[in-house]
Amino acid sequence: MRAKLAVIVAGVGALLLLAVVPAWSHHAFAAEFDANQPVKFRGVVTRMEWTNPHVWIHVDVKQPDGTVEKWSVEAGTPNVLFRRGFTKDALKAGTEIVVDGYRSKDGTRRANGRDLTLPDGRVLFLGGSSPDAPK
Repeated sequence: MRAKLAVIVAGVGALLLLAVVPAWSHHAFAAEFDANQPVKFRGVVTRMEWTNPHVWIHVDVKQPDGTVEKWSVEAGTPNVLFRRGFTKDALKAGTEIVVDGYRSKDGTRRANGRDLTLPDGRVLFLGGSSPDAPK
C-alpha cells in the first residue's frame, strides 16, 4: 500500500512540475524590450507566425537610401489577438502597416508591438506586454 501511495505522490509531483516548466520559458516585457526605446515604422508585412506563446509579424521596412530592414514584431498570444477580432487571415503578406512599439534591448530589429495601423487607418492593439498596454 505504501509503495502505491509513493508512486501516486511522485506521479502527481511530476505532473505539477511539467505544468510549471512552460511558464519558465515565458518572459516579461522588461527582460527583452526597452520601454525607453520606442520605435515607430512603416513597412510591408512579409509573413505572420501565429504561434504560442506570441504571434510574430515580420515586416520589411524601406529606408530613405532604398535599403530594406527586416523587422520582427512580437504581438500578444494568439488567444488575446483572436478575442480582439484579429485572426490568422487578418493581415496578409504585402499589406503596408505602421507599427508602434518598443525595441529589443539587444539592439536587433525586433520590437514588442503595441499598436498596428492598417492602410484604412484602423488602429489595432497588438496585445503585447508593454508597460503602457491597455488594461
